[in-house]
Amino acid sequence: MNLIDDDSTSSAAALHRYAMMPLRDIVLYPHMVAPLVVGRKKSIAALEKAMKERSEIFLVTQKDGADEDPAMDAVYEVGTIAGVLQLLRLPDGTIKALVEGRRRATVTEFFEEDDYLAAEVEECEEDPEQDVEIEAYIRQLHSAFNLYRKHTKKIPVEVVSSLGKINKPAKLVDVLSSHLPLKTPEKQEILSTIDVVKRMELVLTLLQRETEIANLEQNIRSQVKQKMEKTQKDYYLAEQVRVIQKEMGQDDPAAAELNELNKQILAKKLPKAAREKVNKEFKKLKMMSPMSAEATVVRNYIDAILSLPWQEKSRANKKARGAEDILNEDHFGLSDPKERILEYLAVQAQVKKIKGPILCLVGTPGVGKTSLSKSVARAMGRKFARLSLGGVRDEAEIRGHRRTYIGAMPGKIIQSLQKVKVNNPVFCLDEIDKMSTDFRGDPSSALLEVLDPEQNSTFVDHYLDLDYDLSDVFFITTANNLPAIPPPLRDRMEVIKLSGYTEEDKLQIAKGFLVPKQLVENGFKAGDIAFTDKAVLEIVRCYTREAGVRNLERTVASICRKIARDRLKKDNARKRYRVMPQTVRKLLGPRLYRFGLAEELDQVGLATGLAWTEVGGELLQIETVLMPGSGKLTITGKLGDVMQESAQAALSYVRANSLRLGLSREFYQKLDIHIHVPEGAIPKDGPSAGITMATSVVSALLKIPVRKEIAMTGEITLRGRVLPIGGLTEKLLAARRGNITHVLIPKENERDLEKIPAKILNALDVQVVEHADQVLEVALALEEGQELFKELSFEPFCGEMIDLTKEAELPAAH
Repeated sequence: MNLIDDDSTSSAAALHRYAMMPLRDIVLYPHMVAPLVVGRKKSIAALEKAMKERSEIFLVTQKDGADEDPAMDAVYEVGTIAGVLQLLRLPDGTIKALVEGRRRATVTEFFEEDDYLAAEVEECEEDPEQDVEIEAYIRQLHSAFNLYRKHTKKIPVEVVSSLGKINKPAKLVDVLSSHLPLKTPEKQEILSTIDVVKRMELVLTLLQRETEIANLEQNIRSQVKQKMEKTQKDYYLAEQVRVIQKEMGQDDPAAAELNELNKQILAKKLPKAAREKVNKEFKKLKMMSPMSAEATVVRNYIDAILSLPWQEKSRANKKARGAEDILNEDHFGLSDPKERILEYLAVQAQVKKIKGPILCLVGTPGVGKTSLSKSVARAMGRKFARLSLGGVRDEAEIRGHRRTYIGAMPGKIIQSLQKVKVNNPVFCLDEIDKMSTDFRGDPSSALLEVLDPEQNSTFVDHYLDLDYDLSDVFFITTANNLPAIPPPLRDRMEVIKLSGYTEEDKLQIAKGFLVPKQLVENGFKAGDIAFTDKAVLEIVRCYTREAGVRNLERTVASICRKIARDRLKKDNARKRYRVMPQTVRKLLGPRLYRFGLAEELDQVGLATGLAWTEVGGELLQIETVLMPGSGKLTITGKLGDVMQESAQAALSYVRANSLRLGLSREFYQKLDIHIHVPEGAIPKDGPSAGITMATSVVSALLKIPVRKEIAMTGEITLRGRVLPIGGLTEKLLAARRGNITHVLIPKENERDLEKIPAKILNALDVQVVEHADQVLEVALALEEGQELFKELSFEPFCGEMIDLTKEAELPAAH
């Protein structure tokens, strides 16, 4: 790009017609010479016409540089009338043209000729009379441009000298603008500003902005250069120090560090594959500069291998008797997991090598799953490692990151083993049912290898990329909800269910564990506070409602804090306290829960069911009311789909047996039935409330009350069969907690009674039932001599043999 120094400008303001050529991503100013490479046919034709006729051409910038065939409204209105100095046809068919900008012009009309574009333009007047303001702008432009050149150093000295010889303000602004690295819209804005003073003001603003940007770029370059120089200087000095130390016979720190690392490698007991890998990485490290980033990565990898307990083991306790004493000392009850641990120790005493078992402790919160894992480690004489999986959704948390990533590290399994420094700890994977999945992978799938005794002897962490033997690790996982664990993972574990505690269990746990612990934590000595048995039972019955003992411990802690405050207020550090039921009520306020029967009276349409939740068993009240209507069934209480279907099945059973129950065959057509399960904000689901719903509906229809001391659980079929349910232990605990005396359970659950603690069974009259008829006969409060079902001469189920020609004469319902 060259500049034209002649000062000839046209003063004509008449309309002229020129061949027109759109420009892409370039703005041509007057007094500016620029080479153009032209490939479009219409543009080539316009240039050739101007060259042939020795006429000028109108050059205007198009708005979108990617537009191959711009329309008339796709180009700007202000352009430059230019002369074609030279044309050169290239071998590829394009033309290289040298053009010279001469005058500004504004388009008044566009034309499209046969093979080129044309435009009628009006030339712009650009020679104002020079006054003081223009002279000031000229001086400011020269000063700003000189400052800009100092920061960029990209503009030749010849350009500055040529600018100093230009006297006309319009030409000065155009020539100066051509040397600024502006965007195409900004360059076009300068060209389109006809008023010279406004144009000078605009260019001055843009020039100041570019100067600031150039200054920042210079500072950035300077900072980068300083850092590079410092790094090179440090490296040079380090090399000099190393050479000097070598000449003086002193050890090089880097070499000494490598020698120390080599001693660690030789002293470490490693498997063959791991030793080959670490030797290979060590050779690579010796060839690297200590200052390089890759050396740090390799060193961290070697340290990770050396810090792992490949063959280090803790001496395990193989005496089952001593282990049993420790387990009983730490936890009350929990016979099933204790028995499994003792079995493992018994086998270990007879066999040199035994695969570590994979136990899954499933139970409601607060029953002692995690603390039992710690107790197992103490009983076995092993170290304890714990990893909480709640909320983990990244597979790399389990298997680690590959070394190609910045900041890569081993997974949590390997990190935990590095901390305990033995490869046979008791490893607790807590809350295994709380893992989730997202785009980063499925951690539960990564655990399949870890928790499979047949595979975990060759566990591969992505960071180590070596086989690591996890078969000696005693894995214990904990969960609250067994169905939330993926089936393939559940299949690899031995599931042990921990049921909730009875009142007697909680009393013993409070006296033996919780109260002494809270006395110490709150600064009391043994004997400062004495809890009576009745006070503990008052807390259990009226201030907590849980399967575990967490809330019980918190409540005991609250009483200790209130007593500590009272002791401080009375300024008597030796005062002793005896906590009785009335003391509990005084310190904790009104009772939070009612203890006793679920209901005080037998009521019509109200039946008591038993439900299982993640926090234990609960009593479930089911209410039914009848209203005049057209046979509509309404079910409320935030019930899930399965529970709503149970209600429909229960009603179908009642309708199928309406004649036997003494009801009219069309009874449902004149009534609306509303079934409601209170505590409507709590979601409920499951099929086990089927017989309870059927009992509630029959009670409402026959106006016969349901016995208040009875609770029931079981799924109902359309033919009235009672199917088995789950969570029986928790449900029976809830019944006893609610002071229920009589419980109906499915016949097929009779086998589960063997696992129920004797204390619970002795406190309850548990009756097994096979059919809903048995449930109704036991649950409804029938008068003496009253029969619930009527004798029929046909079978009323499923429409079989129902006589539709006449209706049996049956007595009205009670």
